[in-house]
Amino acid sequence: MANNAEDMIALTNAEQDWGASNLPPAGQEDLIITNNSAGGIYEATVGGRTAAGLVYSTAGNRVILSATSVFPEFRGKGVASRLLGGVLDELRGQGKTVAVTCPFAAAFVDAHPEYADVLDPTFRSHPGQRGH
Repeated sequence: MANNAEDMIALTNAEQDWGASNLPPAGQEDLIITNNSAGGIYEATVGGRTAAGLVYSTAGNRVILSATSVFPEFRGKGVASRLLGGVLDELRGQGKTVAVTCPFAAAFVDAHPEYADVLDPTFRSHPGQRGH
């Protein structure tokens, strides 16, 4: 990642990323998501700068999303939500399923039921889910 990972802030709930998930941050270039498979992290860049990361691991056809972090200057702009939505869309397209252990990702999936089909049926009950 281009910036120091120590500067990133781990997101633990949806309130930490207020922005609309399907719009680019105001006044900034579109977000680009890359998969750093060697590091086990999906990275989001905005305007050529690393903005956020989503740490993951794999187990067969399942991807475990374990932590979402964002650099302070990109907080509140919807970057983390856009990163999660993009990753979930990509994993759906690949026919993979997702297990969520990250509290922010769990809150995101709860707030976006359109991603319920991507959740691994074995792991539908995650920390943020209510009654699923």
